[in-house]
Amino acid sequence: MRFLSMIRINERSGQKPSDKLMADMGKLIEEMTQSGALVNTAGLRPTAEGVRLRLSGGKIRVTDGPFTEAKEVIGGYAILEAKSKAEAIELTKRFLKVHGDEWEIECEVRQLDQG
Repeated sequence: MRFLSMIRINERSGQKPSDKLMADMGKLIEEMTQSGALVNTAGLRPTAEGVRLRLSGGKIRVTDGPFTEAKEVIGGYAILEAKSKAEAIELTKRFLKVHGDEWEIECEVRQLDQG
């Protein structure tokens, strides 16, 4: 089964990943990719560089970022290969733990519908 783990961050915190975090994350990503548990992962560029499209009443509205009303935004994602939801949660915990105690982040884990 595949799961999407969406990493929510407070973009306005101004917090940047340290060199140590990037190195530790690189090791974790390599390990999880080699084991087959990690299918794909990436960080996302700031909302200031993004756009939102909304369909309402048959009309599409496009809004340029940044999106000031959003406190927490999706800062990255990981697509995981896991035997169960419980295993996907354990894999996501590894991503969270590598950040140490300096970060306040949240992940939402949802199974992908593969039809």
